[in-house]
Amino acid sequence: MDYVGISAGFHDAGLSIIDKDGNIKFASHSERYSGVKHDKHLCYGIIEDALRHINDNVELHYYERPWMKFLRQLRTGEKPKLSSLFVKDSLISRLGSGKLHTHNHHLSHAAAGFQTSPFEDATVVVIDAIGEFDTITIWDAHYQNGKAKYKKLWGKKYPNSIGLFYSAMTERVGLHPLDEEYILMGMAAYGTPRYYPHMYKQLLDDSSTLDFKLNLHTGVDSEFLKDADNMDIAASSQVLVEQLIQNVMTIAVRLGRSNNLVYGGGVALNCLANRLLGKHYENIWIMPNPGDAGSSIGAAALGFGKRLNWTNAYLGHNITGDYPVTNLLNSLLTDRIVGVASGRAEFGPRALGNRSLLADPRGHEIKDKVNEIKRRQKFRPFAPVILEEHVNDYFNMPRGWSDSRYMQVISTCRRPDIFPAIIHHDGTSRVQTVPNDGSGIRRLLEAWYKETSCPLLLNTSLNIRGEPMVNNRDDADRFEKLYNVKVMS
Repeated sequence: MDYVGISAGFHDAGLSIIDKDGNIKFASHSERYSGVKHDKHLCYGIIEDALRHINDNVELHYYERPWMKFLRQLRTGEKPKLSSLFVKDSLISRLGSGKLHTHNHHLSHAAAGFQTSPFEDATVVVIDAIGEFDTITIWDAHYQNGKAKYKKLWGKKYPNSIGLFYSAMTERVGLHPLDEEYILMGMAAYGTPRYYPHMYKQLLDDSSTLDFKLNLHTGVDSEFLKDADNMDIAASSQVLVEQLIQNVMTIAVRLGRSNNLVYGGGVALNCLANRLLGKHYENIWIMPNPGDAGSSIGAAALGFGKRLNWTNAYLGHNITGDYPVTNLLNSLLTDRIVGVASGRAEFGPRALGNRSLLADPRGHEIKDKVNEIKRRQKFRPFAPVILEEHVNDYFNMPRGWSDSRYMQVISTCRRPDIFPAIIHHDGTSRVQTVPNDGSGIRRLLEAWYKETSCPLLLNTSLNIRGEPMVNNRDDADRFEKLYNVKVMS
């Protein structure tokens, strides 16, 4: 029996396969195959790749319950179509016949986190824009005779939503909601939170109970902070969202019985806010794809029912061949910038060394060179990838974070004078630590360190502007042609 998990129909379609022993055989994003960012539908490419991993005997599991979403839309006057009661993606039938099992949206998030975590028990917190009705949930999770058990302890329902608030502010500064929230987070370092009191007064009834005055599903009106500086709006939004997240964690500590935190939902991608989680928990797990695409693993995990054998996030399309350590090293030593597309693609929104643009982090000119290649706003930061045993020599990791293997938290750099290319305006870096796991990026870092005595590289996603990350060799060839940067496989 294989358990197939599906997230599709709203945004960021994903597909995952778990075998009878709890191994994750495949997990990927539809957008990587279709080329459409945040593609909400499954496409032929991802289906064909998945079919290479599927046995004949399968169970299909869907990440939410369409009838509950339909009911919420009906109650809130959204006038949903009756057809939305059904999972309409025509390609699902190619994965297998039989019943399509549906699961609660937030429970799928919770399972994606808990059943990939190293914990026997945990308090699970899910914060996103909206599921069917839920916008925030807190769960008790534990294993009983090897089976994962979940009990909902607390929740908040639509329209009271931290995720919708942050998306509304993303739209307010001229960015695209459900896409560019990470840019709003980056902008916050350039502003001051001067509008925080106004935001609180206008938008919130009570931050401690997470009650909003307005339904922010459709954003804010044009008069809201009409003449405000966008950087100050970003800083104010970040301060407020951090307060709201901290209030949720306070409730979680009070109601939960575990000292382990599993955190999921799209808001868990706010790595700036994540630095504060250690105030509440010493043991923290955020799976590398905590948003909706990652819930495809959660849906399949609920079908499987037990702990998954989590090893790493390299679960997607495979570009065969050995990781080109020697060629990459030589390019870094001569050109200082190189792309890599090798092995299985990362599952999640962040490049972790298999679909990465890598560069020497030393020197003031590198950041501008990489920004020129990426053709993106110059204020946005780049991340360092570092040998895990050296992280404390160069970064002040926040409490609760001894490592950051999936770029999930920011830390202050101890030596910004040496590594200006990976330092944000506020002196922080979104760190990726690499354990001694024999991975390609680990072997490259070891070789780079041996040659340069520098244990880190600049790492950013290998993608053409406006498109998803490079997935296959054809994508890599297009990147080479457009940007005149060698991409090695």
